[in-house]
Amino acid sequence: MLYRLAFTLGAVLSALYALFLGLLTTASFQANVVYLHKISLTWFKDLNVPEFFGFLRNQVTPFLIDSSDGPSLYAWHILPIELYRQHEGQLLAESSGFVSDITSRTAFQLLRDDSEARLVIHFHGAAGTVGSGYRVPNYRALSAGDPRKTHVLTFDYRGFGRSAGVPSEPALILDAISVVNWALEVAAIPPSRIVLFGQSLGTAVTLAVLEHYNTLRFPPVAFAGSVLVAPFTDVPNLVATYRLAGIIPILSPFASFPVLFDFLRILIHDEWLSKARIINYIRVNEVIGLRYFLTLIHAEDDYDIPSRHTEELYWHAVDATRSTGVSRLQSERIKQASRTDLGAAGSAMEWSTNNGVIREEILKTGLHDVIMGNAVVTLAVMRIFAAADSLV
Repeated sequence: MLYRLAFTLGAVLSALYALFLGLLTTASFQANVVYLHKISLTWFKDLNVPEFFGFLRNQVTPFLIDSSDGPSLYAWHILPIELYRQHEGQLLAESSGFVSDITSRTAFQLLRDDSEARLVIHFHGAAGTVGSGYRVPNYRALSAGDPRKTHVLTFDYRGFGRSAGVPSEPALILDAISVVNWALEVAAIPPSRIVLFGQSLGTAVTLAVLEHYNTLRFPPVAFAGSVLVAPFTDVPNLVATYRLAGIIPILSPFASFPVLFDFLRILIHDEWLSKARIINYIRVNEVIGLRYFLTLIHAEDDYDIPSRHTEELYWHAVDATRSTGVSRLQSERIKQASRTDLGAAGSAMEWSTNNGVIREEILKTGLHDVIMGNAVVTLAVMRIFAAADSLV
């Protein structure tokens, strides 16, 4: 009886998994699985009332940024806390909530008119909205290093939250470029005072943005630096181990069958080739002598994206700094000799050239999302801005 029940259950689960794989071959279903954009994680909370998420009145300004191909992107401009305190009276005198013209607001003017203002542009991961989960503590961590000067700009890609449209790799890249252009042109913040921050899916978006501004745009643009938390090499490699919601395997059951796995990889629509992009980004910067500061952070207990993805990206980035390359064996020997052991906090490794810095930090703990609100993120942003300041 138990054997028959187990057999029936196994057959049902196998049939459901086969159905799941069949649906994955369609672009629309695949997009829902990859981006999880229909899962808001902010139910019963109005994003136009940021006070519901623990912010002070008018510390956050909700507004729209036009994407280059049509749909408007819902965004938050977040004031650093000390700057808020200094101008609290003016801020409280204004109406709260969504604004149609952000340029008329005190918060925006404090960003645009301050020649020392710094901006962190935030690219979030899959699922949720600008107000979901650990993203709010993340914003505080990003500005904590200088609560007078460091503003945060975050937004929802198309199809997420209040942003209309359907997500795809080309579409999300267009969205991200539109937001960066807004920062450069409307807010008039020079790239030397901008840090790009990405987490999970957002790291792939960040690398695509970096590729655009230093290889597809002339003259190339050098930002102060970038921070990538829980990055992955590319989607095909990620799905070899990834489990949706930590339970449903995507393609991992087929990873032991290379021929079949390679066939299934062909069906992936949005590959997000971060490994190729990081190689191209570093290589171009080294050739043309453009400054860069790239920090990769990962927790060993990240069960969504294993930390080996960061280690792989770090090696490929280092390898790209030299025309002769740096072999994996050489890289490991250098790591063993110069890695900083941080004890229970993990370890750190830094590779410097005449043009830039590549830093890897592997934490013992932090999971996939908790890490975003930790001090390691604050310090990463501080290091980048300090390095940028030293060049002035």
